[in-house]
Amino acid sequence: LKAIFGLLPIWQGQVIFQGTLLNSQTPRTMLRLGVAYVPQGNRVFTDLTVRENLEMSGISMSDGARLRDGMERVFSLFPTLKSRLLQRAGTLSGGEQQMLALANALTWSPRLLLLDEPSLGLAPQLATQALKRIQQISQGSGASILIVEQKVRDVIKIARRVYVLRGGQVSFSGATDTLSDEKLREVYL
Repeated sequence: LKAIFGLLPIWQGQVIFQGTLLNSQTPRTMLRLGVAYVPQGNRVFTDLTVRENLEMSGISMSDGARLRDGMERVFSLFPTLKSRLLQRAGTLSGGEQQMLALANALTWSPRLLLLDEPSLGLAPQLATQALKRIQQISQGSGASILIVEQKVRDVIKIARRVYVLRGGQVSFSGATDTLSDEKLREVYL
């Protein structure tokens, strides 16, 4: 995901999204092309407020109205964040920080959203809720979402297609309904 988003070099092949070659693009250009990335781990500025985090995500937007529109869209998806605008992000729960990380990316209205381990560090119930919210985002916005996630069984409940990597190589690709438990065991053994 880091390579797709322009944070690491792509050594072989090409990444093309909606007819545009993404190789060697900067993250700033990627955002302008409609590609947003949510990394794993600590994904928010913990010393900043929720509002400041959202403003930082849109700092390179040249149009302040676009940022305000993006924030309003985000608040309709995550009303909890609107009620916590002045709260420091570091005091939010893990699930709320995940919401804020997603919100930071969604202020850009991406056409492609790259999510790296979105359930990492979340309690099982919160992880399930996070994945359901991701599915709602996809359905509501029409954005394509590429998720890297170790909890394969949870992701296949919301995904349309699955690519399973083993040793850096694609060992399975196909529609989720073609990935049976038996096939999943076979792929991982």
